[in-house]
Amino acid sequence: MIRPAPPINLVEHASGLSRYLRGLINSGAWRGELAEVQTPFSEGQIRAAARANGEDEAELSRKLRKLRQAVMAHIIVRDLGGLAELQEVMDTVTTLAEETLRAALHFYQGSLRDTYGDPRNGAGDVQLLHIVAMGKLGGGELNVSSDIDLVFVYPEAGKTDGKRKIDNHDYFSRLARKIIGLISSYTEVGFVFRVDTRLRPYGESGPQVVSFDMLEEYFYTQGREWERYAWVKARPLTGDRGEELMAIASPFVYRRHLDFSALGSLRDLHSKIQQEGHRRESGDDIKLGPGGIREIEFVVQVFQLIRGGNEYALRVRSTLRALEQLELRGLLGKQAGGELRDAYFFLRNLEHRLQYLDDKQTQRLPGSAEDRRLIITAMGFANQEDFFAELALHRGNVQKQFDAIFAESQQTPSTPCADIWSGTISDSDGVSQLKSLGFSDPESTLQRLARYREGSRFARMSASGQSRLERLMPSLIQSAADESKPDVTLDRVLAIIESIGRRESYLALLLEYPRALTAVARLASASPWAAEYLARQPVLLDELIAPQRTDLVDWKQLQTELHEQLEDASDSPEQQMDLLRHFKHAQTFRLLAVDLAGGINLETLSDHLSELAAVLLGETLQFVWRGLRQRHRDNPRFAIVGYGKLGGKELGYASDLDIIFLYDDDVENASEIYGRLAQRINTWLASTTAAGVLYETDLRLRPNGAAGLMVSSIEAFRDYQFNQAWIWEHQALTRARAVCGDAVISSAFEQIRIDVLSQNRELDGLRTAVIDMRQKMRDGHPNTSDLFDLKHDAGGIVDVEFIVQYLVLGYAATYPRLTSNIGNLALLSLAAELDLIPRDIAADVVSAYRFFRARQHALRLQGERYARLDLTEVSKQVDSVTKLWSWVFDERNA
Repeated sequence: MIRPAPPINLVEHASGLSRYLRGLINSGAWRGELAEVQTPFSEGQIRAAARANGEDEAELSRKLRKLRQAVMAHIIVRDLGGLAELQEVMDTVTTLAEETLRAALHFYQGSLRDTYGDPRNGAGDVQLLHIVAMGKLGGGELNVSSDIDLVFVYPEAGKTDGKRKIDNHDYFSRLARKIIGLISSYTEVGFVFRVDTRLRPYGESGPQVVSFDMLEEYFYTQGREWERYAWVKARPLTGDRGEELMAIASPFVYRRHLDFSALGSLRDLHSKIQQEGHRRESGDDIKLGPGGIREIEFVVQVFQLIRGGNEYALRVRSTLRALEQLELRGLLGKQAGGELRDAYFFLRNLEHRLQYLDDKQTQRLPGSAEDRRLIITAMGFANQEDFFAELALHRGNVQKQFDAIFAESQQTPSTPCADIWSGTISDSDGVSQLKSLGFSDPESTLQRLARYREGSRFARMSASGQSRLERLMPSLIQSAADESKPDVTLDRVLAIIESIGRRESYLALLLEYPRALTAVARLASASPWAAEYLARQPVLLDELIAPQRTDLVDWKQLQTELHEQLEDASDSPEQQMDLLRHFKHAQTFRLLAVDLAGGINLETLSDHLSELAAVLLGETLQFVWRGLRQRHRDNPRFAIVGYGKLGGKELGYASDLDIIFLYDDDVENASEIYGRLAQRINTWLASTTAAGVLYETDLRLRPNGAAGLMVSSIEAFRDYQFNQAWIWEHQALTRARAVCGDAVISSAFEQIRIDVLSQNRELDGLRTAVIDMRQKMRDGHPNTSDLFDLKHDAGGIVDVEFIVQYLVLGYAATYPRLTSNIGNLALLSLAAELDLIPRDIAADVVSAYRFFRARQHALRLQGERYARLDLTEVSKQVDSVTKLWSWVFDERNA
C-alpha cells in the first residue's frame, strides 16, 4: 500500500515529483491554489465544464483540452498528497472521458443536423450513435494517461431527413470521425484523450461504424475468442438502445454452459503478449510483464468467461468488483483474492506515478536513476530496496495465482494408452496391453473403443473437438485402469463422454483439470447411478474440480446466493425454473461426491438433502407468489407442509416430495388465489425443462386425497383431521412438518399435529387399523422374487415405521414427548426409555433400521430398481424387527 505523504505543501510536493505538473504551473496553464485540491473534482463540475455553450469547433477543442489539464493537475496533487484513493483517481479520469465524448457528440450532432438533418430508420424513428467504451474506460477504471478504446455503433439503416440526404452509415461514419478528431488530435494545448478504435469488427481494416445487425452478424460469423475477452468490459456511453446493444453482445461473450475452452484461448492470448513483451524486454513493464496488471485482469476475466453464462453476478465490468464476486462465490480463496487485490492497488498506483512524470502512456519502470528515485519517493518509500522488495512480492503473488489457473495441463498420456486409442497397434498387442492394465475383458474393451473412434458421434464432432478428444482418451483409459473395475468404469465413462462429446467446453475442462477426470472415473466406478446422473447433467463436471467438504455447507449462505440469482432473472420465469434445477443438481452432486468417497453418513446426508428441498421450496414459493397476478399482499399467508421422507428428514437422492398446501387469509377469494398459487408451485416443481425436473410431487396426503381441494384453510384442515381423517392419515402426521412459508400457519399446523397425535385412542381398534393398513401396503407391493425386499417385505423398513406410528398414536396422550418429529430411530429409543417396548429389542431394531437404510441406499447407487437382498444376508435384522412387531401388536402387551 502507498505510505502517507509527509505534511508539506501539497502543490510543491507534487510538482517535485511530476515534470508534467511542473510544466503546467510554469506555463501558467494551471494556477491551482491549495484550497482547490482539498475536495475531489466532482462529476457535476466536469460535466458543466465540458458542456458546449455556443462555442465554435476551435473554441470547444481548446476548452476540453484546458479541462483535461485542470483535471489532471488536480488529480496529481491530490493523489501524490495522499488525499485521493485509487478509486477516486480512476473515477475522475473515467468521468472526464465520458463527458468530453458526450460534449463532442452533442456538438457535432448539431453541426451535422444543419446540413443532413437527423438519421432515421425505415419507420421514421431517429437513430442515435452509440459510443461503446471498451477496456479500462468500459470498466470505469481508466488510468491517468490512458488512451480510450471505443467502438461506434448505430441501430438501423436508413437515410437522413435534411436538405442533403445521405444514408445512415455515411452519416454516422462522418460523426465518428469528427468526434475522434476533436478528442485525439494534438494541438498547441495538447490533446484530450488518445483514441483507439481497433477493437471494432474487423479491426483496422473494418468500417469505422457498424449497425446493430452488422455487429450481430460479425459476432456469429467472424468473432474471435480474444474479442469475447475484450467485450466483457463493453459499456455504451451514449444512445437510447444500450440494453438492446448489450443483449446482442452478451450471447457472444457469455456461453450458456460452463466454458472451459476460455482457459486455452486466454492462455494463447497471454502467450502472444508475452512474446511481444520479451522482444521489448518486459521485465520492467508492470502491465504486460510477469505478475503485471494484465495477468490480474486475465485471472478475473477467465472466470467471467467460463461462468458468466450462468452466474449473472460475474457479469461486471470492474476488475475489483469482479474480484469481490469471485471471493463471495468461493471461486477464489480469501488469501488469493486478497493478494490479487493488494497487487492491483499497488500496481495501478505505481502505473499512475509513472505516468505523472511526463503525461506519457507508459507502464515501464524508468531507466534513469533520477526518475527511479522520483517514482520510489512518489510511492512513499524511503529507499529502493524496500520498494523493489514490495514490488517483487506483489508481482510474485500475481504470477503464483496466474500460474495456478493458466498453467498448461501436464498430463502426458502414456504411450500404450495412446496407441490403444489410436489403433496404431495390432489387435493382439492392444488386447495384451489392456490385459496388463487390469482389464478383465480386454477383447470387448478394445472393440468398444474402436466402435467409438470409428463411429458417427466422433465423425460429427468438429475438428477441434476431435483434437481435444484425441488428447483426452489415453488419460481416460489410464484413469479407468486405475480403478478396481476397469472394464465397467471405462464403459460408464465412455457413456459420459458420448453425452458431452459435442460440447467442447466439457472436454476442455477434463483436459485442463486432470483431477476432474480422475474423479469422474472414481465416481463411475463406484456408482452407475451417479455416472448416469452426470451424463444427464454434464454441467456438474465443474463440481469435480475441487474436493467438497460437507462440514462447510452453509445453507443460509447458499440460499442467499440462489436468491440473488433468481432476482437477477426476475423477468424470466423459465430461467428461474432452470436456476432452481441447476442449484439442486449442483448441491446434490456435491453431496454425492462426498458420499461415494465415504465422507458422510446416511443420516447426515438425508438431513442435507431435506434442507436442500426446504431451500428450493421456499424460493419457489416466494418467486411464484411474486409473479401471481392476483397477489394482494407482499407475503402470502400460506405454508407448505412436508410428509413422509421430507417430513421425517429421510430424503434420498431421487426421492419425490409428499407435500400439502395450507393457507389462512380472510380475503374474499382466498381459496381461488391460493389454489392458483399451489397449482403454479407444483408446475414449477414437476415440469420438465432443459435442466430436467426439480422434484416429482405427491399431493395425495391432502384432505380427501386426490378428490380434495389443492389447498386447505388451516381451519378446514383442523376440522378434517379431527372429524374425517382415517387412522392412516394420522399415522402420516407422525412424520409431518411445515417446511416453508408463513410462520403463524406453520406454528398452527404443528399445534394441530400435536393435538391430533395426543388424542386418547382405544388400543385394540388402533392395533387392528394399523395391521389392516400394513397388509394393504404389502398387497400393493407384491414381491415374487426369491430375494428379501428391504422396504416392503415383512420384517423390513415399513414394519419399523408402522411400529413407531402405532406407539405414537397409542401412547402420546400419556407421553407427550412422543409427538416430537425426531425421526424413527429417536422415537424407538424414546419408547424404550418410557418402557413401552423392551430396551434390548428396541436397540436391535434401531441397528436393523440403520442397516436396512444403508443397504437400500447402496443398492440405489448401484442402479438397482428394487432394494432386495438374499434373505440370508439380512436374517438377523429381519428377526429383530419381526420380534418387535410381534411384541408390539400382541394385545397381551398393551
